[in-house]
Amino acid sequence: MKRKHKTYSKPKRPFDKIRIEEEAKIKKEFGLKNKKEIWKADARIKSIREKAKILISADQEEKNSFFERLKKMGFKVNSITDVLSLDKRDYLKRRLQTILVEKKMASTVKSARQLITHKKVLVEGDVINVPSYIVPVELENKISLKQMKKQDKEKREIGVEE
Repeated sequence: MKRKHKTYSKPKRPFDKIRIEEEAKIKKEFGLKNKKEIWKADARIKSIREKAKILISADQEEKNSFFERLKKMGFKVNSITDVLSLDKRDYLKRRLQTILVEKKMASTVKSARQLITHKKVLVEGDVINVPSYIVPVELENKISLKQMKKQDKEKREIGVEE
């Protein structure tokens, strides 16, 4: 079995007040569990930027295939400069948790997270219970909430408990 490696790195300065305040705002805005999720998003964006830097000297065909992959993920990129200007907020906006709120399937990001972890969200008919799932553009319209069974609904209305 392959060893799973860390997908993020901790900040160099652990007690940087400005960074801590910024991360607290982001954490609240996107309803994240902890700051590790911000660091993971940052690491993903950093790796995308590094790939873009390598592709600066590559031919146009390779660049276009890279841009197409990013467009499928939901990033609006047409050039290397667009890729280099991506931010962790752009990545966090593509999470299933935030897309549920955008589509008005959940009232808040916290309630969206709860729906996802309680396995109430379907993406193309499959249950997804990972709030950090990056939703591809083609699956964005195939997100739905699980319907309650008719008998469960009736029990709830009557007030019968098992």
